[in-house]
Amino acid sequence: MVVPDCRALELLSNGAAGSYASAGAHAMKKKTPASQPQLPEDKQRGDELVDAFLRYMKAERNASPLTLEAYSRSLTQFREWMGQDFESWSACGAQNFRSWLYQAMQDQLKSSTIRLRFAALRSFYNYLVRYGQVPTSPLADVTLPKARHPLPVHLNIKQMEELLGMPFRLPVDKKSPPWLPYRDAAILELFYSCGMRLSELVSLNANALQEGDECIRVVGKGRKVRLIPVGDYAREAVRTYREMAGISGISPLFISRLGRRLTGRSIQLMLEKYLRYSDIPLHISPHKLRHTFATHLLDAGADLRAVQELLGHASLSTTQIYTHVTKTRMKEVYRSAHPRA
Repeated sequence: MVVPDCRALELLSNGAAGSYASAGAHAMKKKTPASQPQLPEDKQRGDELVDAFLRYMKAERNASPLTLEAYSRSLTQFREWMGQDFESWSACGAQNFRSWLYQAMQDQLKSSTIRLRFAALRSFYNYLVRYGQVPTSPLADVTLPKARHPLPVHLNIKQMEELLGMPFRLPVDKKSPPWLPYRDAAILELFYSCGMRLSELVSLNANALQEGDECIRVVGKGRKVRLIPVGDYAREAVRTYREMAGISGISPLFISRLGRRLTGRSIQLMLEKYLRYSDIPLHISPHKLRHTFATHLLDAGADLRAVQELLGHASLSTTQIYTHVTKTRMKEVYRSAHPRA
């Protein structure tokens, strides 16, 4: 077995079948009138209900800003699609949502996108049921397309090594600060060493990894905090970048040329630039580097539960997708190497 370097070690179908969602009344128990928040009347055309729901998700469910943004966008999209036919949220029925689902499938939206939209609607109606704004959820009778689970795309070890070296192989723009390639190298090293999400990386402050620390403090989904071991290569890359860029205290760890916190989009563009000049024949997003981290650990014999903790997955089933990747590779090696395969 090929063992990855210490950086990794340290570290619809579109069928009609689908499950009926649980109605809000089944998913949550109604609260007593004394404990109910003061919700606006639905006849005010729903804006206040949506605002109250988003405040609830933030305060009571500890939803992340990205989740709140996605939910708000999905609810707005449905209401705009309804147009003048929208009277109130309580007046919307299952047929309205089936029609919206049909339109989304006609538009050939990904099943993951469709399911995200309806996850927002279901959570919203569960909330309305819970606080007595509607008797039942109309989403209970809407069948969604099956979720597809394609195998994660990842880089092999040679490709990953090439990508990690790219910041120092390209000429630096004279107008760029001298620390820019060191920042990019630190970002790539952290992605591969820790397997963190893009949103987790851009939100890092300088004090997340102090001198001498062997773990980095990351705030993940649901604002859950976890500690992830950081390999020697990544620690050294971050230390060098911080010294050159003068990063300290509680300031953002990764900054732009103007000294502002780097955005996720900027990191995506940076990665695309290095891929264009590399020999890597794949389109790789920052999230694919997370796939690479997990796959290389499992290839080297890491425990599945340990990888789950490192990735911050709430469910082990989410992590198990990576075992299919390693099994597929194992079968390919067997077929190509065994004389009687």
